[in-house]
Amino acid sequence: MGNVTISSKYQIVIPRDIRKQLKLKVGQKLSVIASGNAITLVPDTPLAEMRGFLRGMDKNEIREDEERI
Repeated sequence: MGNVTISSKYQIVIPRDIRKQLKLKVGQKLSVIASGNAITLVPDTPLAEMRGFLRGMDKNEIREDEERI
């Protein structure tokens, strides 16, 4: 975990070890999610890169029952 400081322009710098770990690129977009007193940054992933990431998943466990009220 790294620490960051908010600049006078409300900017932060993501620490190098975190950037390398997450393979962040210059110009890459991040989604900002605020929940309570926490801020989460989530890298946007192009749809093409997500192809096949659910391969092998058992679909029977996540499907809703066909009967609906």
